Amino acid sequence: MLERIGISLEHDLLAQFDRLIEEKGYENRSEAIRDLIREQLVARGWSEARGDEERVAVVTLVYDHDSSSLAQKLTHIQHENHLAVVSALHVHMDHHNCLEVLVLRGKAKEILRMGESLVSTKGVRYGKVVPATTGQELK
Repeated sequence: MLERIGISLEHDLLAQFDRLIEEKGYENRSEAIRDLIREQLVARGWSEARGDEERVAVVTLVYDHDSSSLAQKLTHIQHENHLAVVSALHVHMDHHNCLEVLVLRGKAKEILRMGESLVSTKGVRYGKVVPATTGQELK
């Protein structure tokens, strides 16, 4: 059952939000607000986790494959945690740069630690760990 609520926003903030909604292709403000709420609930669920719950996260890395032994370091971290790596995608972006996307599954604290270890490896140009959810708790 849907419940109707009202919110008050400054005109400029609402205008920015409406542009964002249009850019992202939302059908209406309600869908966009629901996604923002879900995103915050997932983040809260991860931050409140005891750390031993089974979770899934996605790690995105961009790096120069010519960088001194960087690819080997990243592969080493993955092999040290091989049970957590569900899937890995490697894309050659251009002559020098690679994109890796890893799906990790395991205890929340362990996969976050692994993801942050990969992201913080010297030479990684861009990295991000994105906690995921089954959505079961988001009714």
